[in-house]
Amino acid sequence: MLKITSKQLEVTALIRERIEGRLEKLSRHDIQLINPHIIITQEKQLFKIEASVGLPSGNLFAQAKSENLYAAITAMGQKLEKQLNRLTHKPHAQRHVSLPNDTDDEFEYVYKEENAA
Repeated sequence: MLKITSKQLEVTALIRERIEGRLEKLSRHDIQLINPHIIITQEKQLFKIEASVGLPSGNLFAQAKSENLYAAITAMGQKLEKQLNRLTHKPHAQRHVSLPNDTDDEFEYVYKEENAA
């Protein structure tokens, strides 16, 4: 259940649709979103949007500011997508690839002194 909170402005149906659309893009990762909460505030001429979304493996938090409300919603959604993408692909990342330390048992080097005096 999506919870949108705003003190200074009214959350219209269009704003709600835009936020829901951005959060639907997160569903591509097949991870259950737990209690997503969006807070919209207006500071002078800037709109500030904060989103906190719970996941089974942790939490996501994103914040965006812009003079345009819809641009701030888009930026916030992109930040959440980036965090979720990083979180879901973290187990697949190969940060340390260790080369196998296999010594071939078939090959054995024998040291011979051919030029011995």
